[in-house]
Amino acid sequence: MIITTDRLTLREFVADDWQAMLAYQSQPEYLRYYPWNGRTEEQVRAFLSRFLAWQSEEPRRKYQLAVTLADTGELIGCCGIRKELVESSEAELGYEIAPLQWGQGYATEAARAMLAFGFDTLRLHRVWSTCVAENTASARVLAKLGMRLEGRLREKQCMKGRWWDTLVYAILEQEWRNQ
Repeated sequence: MIITTDRLTLREFVADDWQAMLAYQSQPEYLRYYPWNGRTEEQVRAFLSRFLAWQSEEPRRKYQLAVTLADTGELIGCCGIRKELVESSEAELGYEIAPLQWGQGYATEAARAMLAFGFDTLRLHRVWSTCVAENTASARVLAKLGMRLEGRLREKQCMKGRWWDTLVYAILEQEWRNQ
């Protein structure tokens, strides 16, 4: 499966992608809003193996694609849409972009393409996403996509020795079409 945008190619992961993932997932900026304090080759290979396994599910419920620059093929992150059940009409959207590529609109571009796939191909009714409340850049991405803030879950996640609030965003298929 391949999805293209003006600047990006979203493609299925391959086993060799672990090196590029490790490079950006090891950066302190990336780790700030994740429970990990660091990443190892073994951890990233295990992380990637889940995405590879999802590719062979039949019927498929989870699509996590490598985000690459269209002009160079460089892997700069990932973006996915995941249904819990095959028959579900809603799914969760998630994305991550390498810190060196932040601020260039790549997360918004990749997530917008994944939303289009979800509504047009998977025929979803609702797509939701969460982010740590302090991750204002991620919250801005979700708002740019037309997703609405549905709530704030106070002290939802404990990581790095403290409790973090989580924001919940969602968009309905009709809202997506009316943008």
